[in-house]
Amino acid sequence: MGEYNHTLDAKGRLIVPAKFRETLGEEFVVTKGMDGCLFVFADKEWSAFEEKLHSLPMMDKEARQFTRYFLAGAATVEVDKTGRILIPQVLRDFADIQKDAVLIGVGSRVEIWSKDRWEGTVSFEDMDDIAKHMAELGIGI
Repeated sequence: MGEYNHTLDAKGRLIVPAKFRETLGEEFVVTKGMDGCLFVFADKEWSAFEEKLHSLPMMDKEARQFTRYFLAGAATVEVDKTGRILIPQVLRDFADIQKDAVLIGVGSRVEIWSKDRWEGTVSFEDMDDIAKHMAELGIGI
C-alpha cells in the first residue's frame, strides 16, 4: 500500500520505493495494466496469475485476447544498485509515462501511473456508489 511520486530519468529508469522492493524482490514482472497504468507483480504473484491465464480455454476468443494483453507486453525487470528499474519503451508508451510517475500499492501488485493520467483520470468522487456496489459483492466496512 502507499503512494509515491518519482521521475523517470533520460534512459527510462524509475526508482522503486524501498517499501515496494522489500515485497517485490530484486527481480519482478511489469506488464500492461487496466485503466492505462502498468501492473507490477512479484515473481510468485506473477506465476500464480500466469497459471490462471494458461488455464483459460484456448478456443475462447476473449480468453485469448485477455491472455495476449497481459503476456505480450510483460517484461522481467531487475533492480539496479540505486533501486531503479528500466521500464521498456513499449510499456512507457502504453502508460504514457514521459517523466513523472506515481507508484501505488494495490494489494498483491503495484501500479505505475503517468502522473498526469493518475491526476486526470483517477477520481474518488463516486466512492459512495462504489462502496454500495462493493457491499453487494460482500465487501463492506
